[in-house]
Amino acid sequence: MEIFASAFFTNINLTVINVLILILCLAATLFYCYSIYSAIVTFGESHLSTPNFYPPITILKPICGLDRDIYENLATFCRQEYSTYQIIFSVLSPQDPGIHVVKQIIRDFPRLDIHLIICERIIGTNLKVSNLANALSFAKYEILVIADSDIRVGEDYLQRVVQPLHNNKVGVVTCLFRSVAQGWVEILEAIGTACYIHATSLAGKQLEGMKCAFGSTIVIRKEVLKAIGGFEAIADDLADDFQLGYLPAQAGYKVVLSDYIVEHVLSANTVVDSINRQIRWSQCVRVTGFWSYLGLIFTYGNVTSLVLSVFTKWSFFICFTLVITWVMRLIMGWFIGVNFLKDSTARKYIWLVPLWDFLSLIIWCCGLFSNTIKWHGRYFKLSKYGKLFPYHCKNT
Repeated sequence: MEIFASAFFTNINLTVINVLILILCLAATLFYCYSIYSAIVTFGESHLSTPNFYPPITILKPICGLDRDIYENLATFCRQEYSTYQIIFSVLSPQDPGIHVVKQIIRDFPRLDIHLIICERIIGTNLKVSNLANALSFAKYEILVIADSDIRVGEDYLQRVVQPLHNNKVGVVTCLFRSVAQGWVEILEAIGTACYIHATSLAGKQLEGMKCAFGSTIVIRKEVLKAIGGFEAIADDLADDFQLGYLPAQAGYKVVLSDYIVEHVLSANTVVDSINRQIRWSQCVRVTGFWSYLGLIFTYGNVTSLVLSVFTKWSFFICFTLVITWVMRLIMGWFIGVNFLKDSTARKYIWLVPLWDFLSLIIWCCGLFSNTIKWHGRYFKLSKYGKLFPYHCKNT
C-alpha cells in the first residue's frame, strides 16, 4: 500500500498556484455532479394537465430579418391543436424582408386569427422590446406567449406550456430548448447549449429556484406584465428575456420551467457571428448576476485540469485528476444534452465537448471585460446595470 501511495503521489510539486488550480478542478467536478442531480430533480417533477384548462392565448412574434427556415418556424405556431388563439407578427421597419414571409403565412392559414403589425414606434434601445410593445396593443387575450422567430414547436405546444398557469400564483412559464444545427460552427454552438448552458441553468434553478425566463418561450399574464411596469420597464435592457422572469419573481409571482422542450434553429453564417452571439449571451449573464458569472470559472474543469497537468509535469496523481474531471464532464454533457434534452446534435458530437469548453472560457473572458455589443448591425455600450446605450463605432 505504501509503495502504491508513493507511486501515486510521486513527482508532485504543488505550488500555491497549482493548489488553486486543483481547487478549480475539484469544484468543476462537483458542479458536474450537482448539475446531473439538478437535471434528475427537474425532469422528475410531475407536470399534471388540468382537464378543460385551455384559456384563449395571444402569441406575440417579433420579426427582424430572415432567420434560417423562418417560414417553417413560424408555420409550426399556426398548426397548434388548440381551440382559441391569436398570432400577432410585429415588424418595426416597412422594408423588413420578414414581412413577405408573414404575408405568405397569412395566405396559407386563412382560418387563423393572424395579424401583421408594422409600426416604427421605438420605446427604448432594445428594438425587440419595442416590437413586442407595439404588438401588445392588438392582443385580445389575457395570456401572452412570446417566442423568438427562430423557435420551432410541435402541435401540442400551447396545450402543454399553458398548464402551469392553472395555478394563479404562477405568473410566468418558460422552456428549455434543443438546437437545430447546420455546419460545424452551429454544431459547436449547439453542443455548448445542450451540454453546458442548460446545465448551469438547471443548477441555478436547483440552488435558488426559477427566477428567470428564456427567449425560447415566455408565457406571461397581462396582469403580471402590467405589475412589473410593462415592456417599457425593460425597453433598454440587454437581457429582456431574463427580466421577464426575474421581475415577476421579485414581485412575488412564481416562475415555472415547463417540461416542454422547443427547438431553436441556429443561423450563424460565420464563426464571428456565432462568437458575437455567445459573447452577447455571456454579457447578459454577467449583468444579471455578476458574482454568479464570476462563479462560472469553477465550471471549466477540462481547461483547468489540463493546465494543472502541464504545470505539474504530468504527475500521475494530477493525470488521474484530469481523467476523472474529463470523464465527469462528458457524463454530465451526455446526461443532460442527450438523455434529457434528446438533442440529436449532442448525441452525435458529444466528443466535441472539450473543444467547446476551451472556446467557452475565451468567450467567458470576453463577456467579463467587454462592454461593447454588436446586435443586428447596430453597436451599443452596456452599463453595469445591463442597460443599452447607442454607440457609434469608428470602424463602421
